Amino acid sequence: MAPHTAVVSDRPMPEDMRAEHRWPTVRGTRLHLAEYGGTDGTSATGVPLLMLHGFPQHWYAWHKVAALVPDGYRLICPDLRGFGWSEVTRRGYDMDGLADDALALLDALGLERVGLVGHDWGAHLGFRLCLRAPERFTGYLALNMSHPWPRHRAVLPNLWRMWYTAFVEYPVLGRAVLRHWPGFTRFLLRHQAADPAVWTDAELAEYAAATSASAAAAQSLFWQYVLHDIPALVRGTGRRHRLTVPTLLLGGERDVVVPPSVLAGSEPYADDLTVRLMPGAGHYLPQERPEEVAEAIGKLFAEPR
Repeated sequence: MAPHTAVVSDRPMPEDMRAEHRWPTVRGTRLHLAEYGGTDGTSATGVPLLMLHGFPQHWYAWHKVAALVPDGYRLICPDLRGFGWSEVTRRGYDMDGLADDALALLDALGLERVGLVGHDWGAHLGFRLCLRAPERFTGYLALNMSHPWPRHRAVLPNLWRMWYTAFVEYPVLGRAVLRHWPGFTRFLLRHQAADPAVWTDAELAEYAAATSASAAAAQSLFWQYVLHDIPALVRGTGRRHRLTVPTLLLGGERDVVVPPSVLAGSEPYADDLTVRLMPGAGHYLPQERPEEVAEAIGKLFAEPR
């Protein structure tokens, strides 16, 4: 079990009166999750959806979508290990470790099968979950992330888009930048949205403060990707696996991180994966196009599978 390096954050949370908060202990680590809808005052009801946030955000990344999702859904929005108000640990930030967290969380909540929604890093994790445990997911909505089988000829010309990761992934530099340079986080949020005005000043301040508090976790997340996921991508490890979970992948036409050209090429490896682009949108669809995301949720998860 990973030794703890910090307690759960005591920073005030963003206010959202519709959210209910819980702190289950999962795999020896205290995680925070916010839930929207799906309660009748005595028990959990509604179609459960596991919502996985990306970087540099936490559960509040879903607040706009949650306000628009049709009735009858229970949105379960955890903070990933080390982010938001979940406990920081020394280890456990590789994709398999985070997948173990997510599956153990479902077990702790008594949920055998759920719908899955992920954005950015949460979408990368979502693909890992669907390949590892497809029986646990009725469907998958992936936002602003490439699938596991991008064509190398499409990826290589776009590697320059990941320039900012050089300031994040290295153990000493990354933690210092994220902890002490809030302007870096604000810049990324503005730069990666098609219209920077989509963010309020309060949202920018919140995510900058949250990233400072979760600097060690964020740096570790990126570094584990360098150590494990990039070599696997080069070796084509993903081609050994097939996606059987019905999946809708939404991308932004103006996404400067995951451009449309890297979203093609999944056909030989997926039973049912549809790619759709949002015209004029950038890398933060839950923030930029919450109506379309909520509509996609309503259509993808409308019927039990």
